[in-house]
This record gives sequence, C-alpha cells and structure tokens, in this order.
Amino acid sequence: MTSLVMSFIGRDKPGLVGLLSRTIADHQGNWQESGMSRLGGQFAGILIIQVPESERDALIAALEQLEAQGLKISVEHSHEADSTEQGRAVTLDLIGHDKPGIVRDISQALAGMHINVHRMQTELTSGSMSGEQLFKAHAEILVPTPVDLDELQDTLEAIASDLMVDITLN
Repeated sequence: MTSLVMSFIGRDKPGLVGLLSRTIADHQGNWQESGMSRLGGQFAGILIIQVPESERDALIAALEQLEAQGLKISVEHSHEADSTEQGRAVTLDLIGHDKPGIVRDISQALAGMHINVHRMQTELTSGSMSGEQLFKAHAEILVPTPVDLDELQDTLEAIASDLMVDITLN
C-alpha cells in the first residue's frame, strides 16, 4: 500500500464527494482522513488515500480525468512526518474585529519561534451587539520543547494588543 495526499477544488454542486469517493473505490483505494469546506461558491478539500501500489498510477490518472468535470486536482505522495518531531500540542483561539494582517502577524510570530501550525480554521461572523465583522481563528499548533510557553504567551499578547484581538492558548 502507498499513501497519497490529494487536494481538490471545484465549483460547489451536489455529488462532488460521491464522484471522488467512487473514483477512489474503483481503484481499491481507501479514503482515510480529509478536511473539506465550501468557501466562496467553491468546494475544496484535502485528503489522504491508501491505495495498492499496483493501482497508484491508474488512480492518479483517473483523478486527473475529473478535471473534465470541473475539478482541479493535485496528487502527491505522502511523506510521513518526522517521528523525531517533539513538542507540546497547544490550541490557539483568536477573536477580534476584522482587519488585514491578522493571520500574517500571528503566523510570522509562530514561525519565528519554530512553531508548526498543524490545523487552522478561520471565519468571519457578525458581532452580536455591534453587527461589525469579527474575525475568529482556531489553530492547533505544535510548540517545540525548548520554547517557553510564557514567552509564547507574552509574544502573542503583544501582537494581540497591536491588532486589538483576544488570543487564548490552551
């Protein structure tokens, strides 16, 4: 068996997940993990597929043929994470009035401390009292063992103050 990482995007319409899952199953593939979402009228996702080595090339070709049905697809061989990767799993939650640069500033601070973002979800919502757009982010990050969590908290609090957002680490 070999692992593939596939990403896709296409105009949202009923049946896209069924089309993908049928194509994978037709080549003895096993749909393992995925994340999918509808954004801006598009439906996009990323998933991990296990497939017999003998079916790998045929599956990739079949997936690429789905472009004729409006799906843009990219398939890469999975490279398992370095098993020596050490750190603490921490969640980061952020909320504040929407403005450009929030993700840029937070991600630069995390990268500067060698912190890896494993998963992140963001959204805009209407403020319950003001009706203004609120930006919300939830991220799962891996903080390397040498990084002091108090230092991380201080760094993020300084950025939060500049951006006028609230950041919580758990």
